[in-house]
Amino acid sequence: MSDTAQLSQAAYDRLRSEHIDLTTRGRVEIARKIETARELGDLSENGDYHAAKEEQGKMEGRIMHLAALLEDAEIVDAEGGGVVGTGSIVTLTMDGEEERYLLGSIEERVEDLEIMSTGSPLGEALMGKEAGYSFTFTTPTGYEMPVAIAAVD
Repeated sequence: MSDTAQLSQAAYDRLRSEHIDLTTRGRVEIARKIETARELGDLSENGDYHAAKEEQGKMEGRIMHLAALLEDAEIVDAEGGGVVGTGSIVTLTMDGEEERYLLGSIEERVEDLEIMSTGSPLGEALMGKEAGYSFTFTTPTGYEMPVAIAAVD
């Protein structure tokens, strides 16, 4: 089916709660919207009905995505001890600019942090390294960029 998603326990719990909410309250709410829109008459020119059906389709897509993600998820803890791993927050100095990233799945979203996939070229190069490690990273476009790991949280 799909690749195993590595998620922190907090992200897994948040996604599971979202899935439960969408399959219960969400489906009931959208069914009410559709029913209310049907009562307005002619469905062929009923904007409320079409909007509710579109919302239903998007919600069902999200439910299917979450179900597949949760079924195949692997719960991981950040490596800790200053070693870069899935779930680590890494402060990098690249081309003289300091940036912070959370290494992991897009589903790990955290405010104020960009997500870097562990499967991306730079993400793969960082895995297992420690704070203080410096290297030259060649981007997919061929640009050689100096990278230093300033901190690993």
